[in-house]
Amino acid sequence: MRLANKVAIISGGARGIGRAAVELFAEEGATVYSLDLSHEDEFAQERIHSVDMDVTQLEQWNALVERVVGEQGTIDILFNNAGAVGSYEGIETIELEDWHRIIDLNLNGVFYGTRAVLPVMKKAHAGAMVHTSSMWGYVGASGVSAYTASKAAVRSLSKNVALTYAQFNIRSNSIHPGIIGTPMVMAQDESLTQDLVDKTPLGRLGTPREVAHAALFLASDDASYITGTELVIDGGSTAQ
Repeated sequence: MRLANKVAIISGGARGIGRAAVELFAEEGATVYSLDLSHEDEFAQERIHSVDMDVTQLEQWNALVERVVGEQGTIDILFNNAGAVGSYEGIETIELEDWHRIIDLNLNGVFYGTRAVLPVMKKAHAGAMVHTSSMWGYVGASGVSAYTASKAAVRSLSKNVALTYAQFNIRSNSIHPGIIGTPMVMAQDESLTQDLVDKTPLGRLGTPREVAHAALFLASDDASYITGTELVIDGGSTAQ
């Protein structure tokens, strides 16, 4: 198993890409702490711990890290995955409340999680971080101003972590999903989703499991010489 005896924290773990990753990481031998505002559907695997928390609150992150270290002794993997698209409005029309909400979740949540976990990984002189950005954080898109800005910032923050903490043998990489069949995507306007699928060279939605496998690779020792880079899972969209 690729994550045998590893301890992983995954945010946004109750549904979509996060849930697929929680289940996959556990299948591969990790003890996993799944973070989300709520967990309506429990996990079957005994090594999965569901934690209801708000990733935009640093004090909750600090408490979570203290708990995990107390129970497991260390933290090997952090998968910063929680996020949302939010408003599709551009710069001139987005409500400021929506702007701040998305930046807080998509960017500050990643910053807080990273900040809370770093001392543990530094002490262990080892660790792997994976951060969910987006293909729109890689090449940009019109509209969706808060989402694209936050996801581009996640990409850059991941590189900053990689360069700053390589001396502690801590790796940091970002993943950039395209149009994936998550509850968040399926809840949006059907014509918008179909238009995006039509523009995807592979001509279909990606699956949460496919993205989870990308995160698994970067979190595992198979990627031991990979840090500060991006893995795009978009069916070819950004190759055009």
